Amino acid sequence: QQQQQQQQRRVRVCASAGASNTGRIASDIADTDEWAALVAHAEETKDLHLRDLLADEERCAAMIKTCGTREFMDTDGMEPAIVLDYSRQNVTGETMELLFKLAEKAQLKEKIEAMFSGDKINVTEDRAVLHTALRAPADAEVMVDGRDVVPDVHEVLGKIKDFSDRVRSGDFRGSTGRELKDVVVVGIGGSYLGPLFVHQALKNGTHRMPQSRPDLPYMAPKLASVGRTLHFLANVDPVDVAEALDGLDQETTLVVVVSKTFTTAETMLNARTVRTWITSRLGEQAVASHMVAVSTNLKLVSEFGIDVNNTFAFWDWVGGRYSVSSAVGLLPLSLQYGFDNMERFLEGAHSMDEHFRSAPFEDNLPVLMGLLSLYNATFKGCAARAILPYCQALAKFAPHIQQVNMESNGKGVDINGKSLDYAVSEIDFGEPGTNGQHSFYQLIHQGRVIPCDFIGVIKSQQSVYLASEIVSNHDELMSNFFAQADALAYGKTADELRAENVPDYLIPHKTFTGNRPSLSLLLPALDPYTVGQLLSLYENRVAVQGFVWGLNSFDQWGVELGKVLAARVRTQLNRSRTKMKPISGFNYSTTRLLQKYLEGKHQLIYPEPHDVFPCTLLDTEGCLPLYNTYEEDDDAEDAPEDPLEEVDTAVLP
Repeated sequence: QQQQQQQQRRVRVCASAGASNTGRIASDIADTDEWAALVAHAEETKDLHLRDLLADEERCAAMIKTCGTREFMDTDGMEPAIVLDYSRQNVTGETMELLFKLAEKAQLKEKIEAMFSGDKINVTEDRAVLHTALRAPADAEVMVDGRDVVPDVHEVLGKIKDFSDRVRSGDFRGSTGRELKDVVVVGIGGSYLGPLFVHQALKNGTHRMPQSRPDLPYMAPKLASVGRTLHFLANVDPVDVAEALDGLDQETTLVVVVSKTFTTAETMLNARTVRTWITSRLGEQAVASHMVAVSTNLKLVSEFGIDVNNTFAFWDWVGGRYSVSSAVGLLPLSLQYGFDNMERFLEGAHSMDEHFRSAPFEDNLPVLMGLLSLYNATFKGCAARAILPYCQALAKFAPHIQQVNMESNGKGVDINGKSLDYAVSEIDFGEPGTNGQHSFYQLIHQGRVIPCDFIGVIKSQQSVYLASEIVSNHDELMSNFFAQADALAYGKTADELRAENVPDYLIPHKTFTGNRPSLSLLLPALDPYTVGQLLSLYENRVAVQGFVWGLNSFDQWGVELGKVLAARVRTQLNRSRTKMKPISGFNYSTTRLLQKYLEGKHQLIYPEPHDVFPCTLLDTEGCLPLYNTYEEDDDAEDAPEDPLEEVDTAVLP
């Protein structure tokens, strides 16, 4: 029987993922009776259709859950809440009971508590996992290696508040005495995607502080950021440099360099580039007034020229993709929106953390969403998931969760190093509605089955309503939010099409099978508090999946190999462009591609190092003008008739 169960798992994985399982070893959770029961249940219920499931109102009522957003009531006496409706998932009450039993068998409750308690659950790096401690209140206690880390967290938060207040008030100024109004964040991965998501979510926020919190001086994010700009430089591509610095003035620019070790190759090259942009105009002494760091390596920070007093710490128990609640996100976002707004963001994240830690599984939003995703990915063979916010302010949410999920659970072995014989994780993607509807919804409706997360907001950040229209712009948007989930669930049958007199030859093309699972999240508003809740909800959802699958969701060895190989290529390019050395040590394909790359360079050889910037960024002697902008007089003589004539092919074998 056990061999038969293992064979069932292998068949399902091959059908959904197309991967060979030769020589793989089953992990412990997949050998349990609880797992086998779900395999059998998925097979038994494969013909259930959402048309029938949604007709059961008692079932639907049991699958609508709420999580309060604040400890205060609206004027109508109702507590604002995040609403989760998973009635359009292809599950029954029995499915959920089986998933809860699997979670219990996987010791999900114990693993959640171990994470919150500071146990070193990241076993491959021997680290605790405590992004939740970043938003814990000052009177909490979280011990790591016999030390309470909460005071350290709040010491850094106090430093962020003090510094951001001084910059925003004009007490801390640039080297020429002008106020610092423009902030450029230099970082990559979690140092970029998370803060960018929160920035986009808040920048049009106009909601006011609830009257129940008169103790906090509050200004809506949009008003708090008037006259200020926030930019992100992540990609080492010089185009990203040009875009991040475009239109900025060195005298009013403050740069935040985010690198825990201060050695991340892409980040430090970008940091050196921006430093040169500043010092070329303001001098070396300006670095201390125009650059700060989020790092733990004070020695390298100091050598870079940054005042160590303007360095903000974070800890090895904070993974990059989980770091938006640390100084990585809080510092630039506080500079833009004020610390009070970001304090509300932390409070929202903490409230969802506490809900995750204490609520029973059947009412626990992160647990429910995590188990449903696990069921779809592993037992139903769904390899992807679409995150579809019907809110333009959440445009950068899907890219952030893409990293949080795929870098956490995109694994081929379990936490003990055993190869997996079942599918884990999903390919995450998404776009705000209704943009996505005109992009990839064709596939979602009539192609592959892709479970969807629909995210809607009750109160829009902005109001637009034309007297001649029957609904407001936001109502029009939300009409699609409600309709798309039902369209995916019900579909449209051939009989319905015939009743509408659709020609027979078009019926196959216009038939929608339906039965495509989705869940709906409805937020009362999008403000700092609910943005924090949403972040925590998805972070903890990912943890649930990893805990049940038996993964280590908090390391990321898969990103390392490419970095090692890139170092070899970097060395080769330097040798070829400074010493005319031929390409060697690579396979045939890479060698030929490198040759083509070097052949196409306008200036191949740089025998003497010198700084090169586009003239649009740094108007100095030796800067590069835009293509086709050579003057027709004196400068025309200096312009090459054919830039490719300067290519020295001596580097080629």
